[in-house]
Amino acid sequence: MSELKPLQPLDLGAPCACQRVQAGQEPQPTVLEDRGVLVRRVGLGVLLLVAWWFLYQSLAGLAHFATYSVLGLAQGAHLAASVEFFLYDTPKVLLLLALVVFGVGVLRSFFTPERTRRVLAGRSEAFGNVLAALLGIVTPFCSCSAVPLFIGFLGAGVPLGVTFSFLISAPMVNEIAVVLLYGLLGWKVAAIYMGTGLAVAMASGFVIGKLGMERHVEDWVLNIRATNGGEEAPEPSWAGRLEAGAMAVRDIVGKVWPWVVAGIAVGAGIHGYVPEGVLASVMGRGAWWSVPAAVVIGIPMYSNAAGIVPVVHALLEKGAALGTVLAFMMSVIALSLPEMVILRRVLKPRLIGVFAGVVGLGILLVGFLFNVIL
Repeated sequence: MSELKPLQPLDLGAPCACQRVQAGQEPQPTVLEDRGVLVRRVGLGVLLLVAWWFLYQSLAGLAHFATYSVLGLAQGAHLAASVEFFLYDTPKVLLLLALVVFGVGVLRSFFTPERTRRVLAGRSEAFGNVLAALLGIVTPFCSCSAVPLFIGFLGAGVPLGVTFSFLISAPMVNEIAVVLLYGLLGWKVAAIYMGTGLAVAMASGFVIGKLGMERHVEDWVLNIRATNGGEEAPEPSWAGRLEAGAMAVRDIVGKVWPWVVAGIAVGAGIHGYVPEGVLASVMGRGAWWSVPAAVVIGIPMYSNAAGIVPVVHALLEKGAALGTVLAFMMSVIALSLPEMVILRRVLKPRLIGVFAGVVGLGILLVGFLFNVIL
């Protein structure tokens, strides 16, 4: 008969399974489980994409039917033109926004803030300006949310000019601005805006870096040192990346849709009630003062791309010059007054003034250039 082994004492301090789940120590899914989740999410995504396509293709007919058959508005009336504009552009922009934000959300899962800091730190300044401006495309869409990353970059030892290239590019040249411009004005205007916005961000950051104004950064920012002792976060699975895309849609579209609706409502009013060609005398290429006036008017305003692009669409329809409208849009997004207030906690007044002056000069050059060549 085999000898009985003594009972081992219970470890009362070890957490049970439910405690591990509540504490975030849930066992990692197996490869097969993760593959099953991925297959289900991809299948759902394909179905949603098909539904998205059919709905997008039907928008013009649905808006026309709702305006004239459901609401019974008269053909050719100002109100009818405004309502049809609003009913068509609002779902169109939101559908485009959801699709592109999902894709960029998946892309962002490859670019964590820590990884971005490591990529930018230690680079030559010229190359760093280009890289920082490009990284701004896939990072926060709002200047106010880009400031914390700006602080982190300075603390990680990224050169000042490079951080400014990122700060200018992040709110001005992002997926929301590009997709809205593409959806409302076509790929040529979207490409022009993206190219000139990146050029302004790169050139402004390069100039600010060459001026050697590090002493005008607040001392507490310069005293920050990046913590390199933390463990690298594990790479998410593809199922996790798809989930990150869905979360980006919920987060970003959930925040900006009121701006989209408000901007399209303003644009619809301009579309329906402002006579053709009226704005040509005020914002046309023949009025040389229209570009600086647009920049001065745009700076005190605060809006992100979601709110201002529909207004830009309506202004162009009514005869405003492309260069003037681009200058107005860039000044609203990249040089907003709330951004200056937030930056004051990080930068001293002289550096804020140089930042506004250099970026403003770049925007003016863009406006005058496109009013001449287009």
